[in-house]
Amino acid sequence: MSPHQLYLWRKPLSYTATICRPQSLARRIFSAALGIAAAILALAGLETRAAAQSLTETERRNKAAVEAGFAAWAAGTGSPYDLLADDARWTIEGYSLASKTYPSREAFLREVIRPFNARMKAPLKPAIRNVYADGDTVIVFFDARGIARDGEPYANTYAWFLDMRDGRIVRASAFFDSVVFNAFWTRVTPAD
Repeated sequence: MSPHQLYLWRKPLSYTATICRPQSLARRIFSAALGIAAAILALAGLETRAAAQSLTETERRNKAAVEAGFAAWAAGTGSPYDLLADDARWTIEGYSLASKTYPSREAFLREVIRPFNARMKAPLKPAIRNVYADGDTVIVFFDARGIARDGEPYANTYAWFLDMRDGRIVRASAFFDSVVFNAFWTRVTPAD
């Protein structure tokens, strides 16, 4: 019997243990896709506005600060998290294992960023698709890739909505593919 015939002959494993899982997974995928679609639509609206008028001085300054933070992140010399005010509130939207509002810079770094980085073998590197500024809000649409400690690649697409005050991020809402994130978060244990 060939491996292909063996595969076709083999009975599936029990379906009873996972009867609710496909619906739950489908719901999570749908929610993640909906969040990303909403972010893309918001970005498209800002792109139309940006074409119609030039940026104010505040918008230029905020956009430049965020772009510099991303450039430092890509170079391995810093990150946009350096712009976080001490009392910044960071919300991870959706249904990921890390989805919630973090009440401070330290809480967000302690509960998400440091454990994330401890799961990486090669650091996450961002590649910006677009950056938009509207008033005190900067929106960054980007991809990020790296290698996890288990040797597997991690790649995700993000949309961050960053509210700025005096050159600092005071509030953020982050969207990303929670299915990819959750698989990584549960598969890879952080280094000590």
